[in-house]
Amino acid sequence: MSARLVWRRRVVVACAALVLPWAGAQATALDTFLGGLSTWTAAFSQSVTDTQGKVSARGTGNLTLVRPGRFRWEFTPVGAGEGGQLLVADGRNLWFLDRDLDQVTVKPIDQALSQTPAMLLAGSVSRLEDSFVIQTLPRTAGLDWVKLAPRGAEADFRSAKLGFAGAQLRQMVLEDKLGQTVTINFEGGVRNASVDAGKTQFTPSAGVNVIGTPLK
Repeated sequence: MSARLVWRRRVVVACAALVLPWAGAQATALDTFLGGLSTWTAAFSQSVTDTQGKVSARGTGNLTLVRPGRFRWEFTPVGAGEGGQLLVADGRNLWFLDRDLDQVTVKPIDQALSQTPAMLLAGSVSRLEDSFVIQTLPRTAGLDWVKLAPRGAEADFRSAKLGFAGAQLRQMVLEDKLGQTVTINFEGGVRNASVDAGKTQFTPSAGVNVIGTPLK
């Protein structure tokens, strides 16, 4: 698998885990974060650690959530210059823009993210417990932790751990199927601020190569 495809998969999986609906009584910290939440914006830094414990990639970006089912994830790997990647979930479709290739890929959300937490974006699953094993972990490093492990074998990751400080998400740690660990640290989280509707909409620029057909 090419480095570009690996980064794309990591970005999709990471975004997916951020837009989960209410998680039930077990996930108290997640429930607190999502309680009354309509929008959330934050900056983040991301690193990938391989199976030998070596950091293999880094990057930074910005996230905008608009519940239900919409997000904008802008991510720039270290060394990408003016390039980078953009993911936009508009409630029906997931758009992926690779600026280096000047290429857009679009798929219906449920098709693109089946068997990942993001399949919940469109509201197709009402009970999180039906798709994930949920575990409240001990408080560590000043954060309250919730772990989610997908029940289906088709998922792109083995587990996702979310760390919260009160009503703010501070860290997410994902273990992928290759045994690599993706760690995302969030800063400057802002809850329920007004968000421009255009942030979670996407229109391909003229001349850009578009792969796939969006739902209307």
